[in-house]
Amino acid sequence: MWHMSHCPTMPELPEVETVRRGIETKVVGRKILSVEVGRERSVRRVGKEAVIHGLNGTTMTAVRRRGKYILCDLDSGDAVMIHLRMSGRVLVEPFGTERPPHTHVVLQLSKRDGALDEMWFVDPRTFGEVVVYDPRNEAEVLPELAKLGPDPISDPFDGAILAERLVGRRGAIKPLLLNQHVVAGVGNIYADEVLHRVGLRWSRTVDTLSRKKIDQLAVAIHEILAEAIESGGSTLQDTQYVDVEGNVGSFQENHRVYGREGLGCLTCGKTSIRRVMVAGRSTSYCPRCQK
Repeated sequence: MWHMSHCPTMPELPEVETVRRGIETKVVGRKILSVEVGRERSVRRVGKEAVIHGLNGTTMTAVRRRGKYILCDLDSGDAVMIHLRMSGRVLVEPFGTERPPHTHVVLQLSKRDGALDEMWFVDPRTFGEVVVYDPRNEAEVLPELAKLGPDPISDPFDGAILAERLVGRRGAIKPLLLNQHVVAGVGNIYADEVLHRVGLRWSRTVDTLSRKKIDQLAVAIHEILAEAIESGGSTLQDTQYVDVEGNVGSFQENHRVYGREGLGCLTCGKTSIRRVMVAGRSTSYCPRCQK
C-alpha cells in the first residue's frame, strides 16, 4: 500500500531515464509527420511556431539525458529539450487513441511495423516544457544546463567528485543533495532513500562528514538511482509518473523510508519511520538508524 507523502513529488533521474529509454525505443528513427501544439505554456520558451516548424518533417536520431532534462537530437541538426517538471508525461500511443486531458503537444510518427503512432506530451499542471533549439545556442536558450552538477548515472561519479562539489558549501546535507548544481537528478524520494542507506540524518551538516562517509554517499547515490532505473522508477499516489507505455514504476516497493511514515523501519526493526517538513518538503527518516 502506498502512503501519501503530502507533498507532490516530481519525476527524478530514474523516472526521467525510464522515459528517455522509452523514447529511444519507440520514437528514435521515425519521421515526425505532423505536429500539434495545444497549450502555448508548454512551449513558452521558444513559442508554438518554432516548435511546430522545428519538429515537422524531422527524425529523432538519438535521445540523451542530463539530470532531469531529456535531450533529443534531430536529423535537421536541431535538438529538443523535454522537462517533465511536476506532472509531465510522455506517452506513445496508436494513432486514433483518445487523448487524455492536458495533452499539449502531439507528434504524429511515421509507420513502424505497419503501425501509426503518436507521441504525446501530457501535463496537467503545465510546469513542464518542450523546447526546440539549435545546440550551438544552448548556452543562451538553456542556460541552466551548463550549471548542472555531475549526473551520477551518465557522468563519471565517485566520492572524489562529490567531495569536490561540496567544497565551500555549508549547511544540512539533504538540501545539498537536492541542489541540481551539486548533483543532477536527485530529488526528494531518492535523497531520503540515499541518506537512510548511509545512516545519515537529513540535518547532518556537511562539515561533520568524513571523507569515508562522502565516499559511501556517492556509492549509495549511484546504486539507488541504478536500482530504481531497473524497476522503472517510483510511482506514488501523488505522482502522475508513468513510462511511455503508461506503465507505473515499481521501485516504491523497495522504499525504506519515503512514503512509510509511521510504519516500522525495515532496517533496524525497532522503531517507526518519522516524517518532518523541512523548507516546505517532506523528509522521511529512521531516528534510530540515521544519526
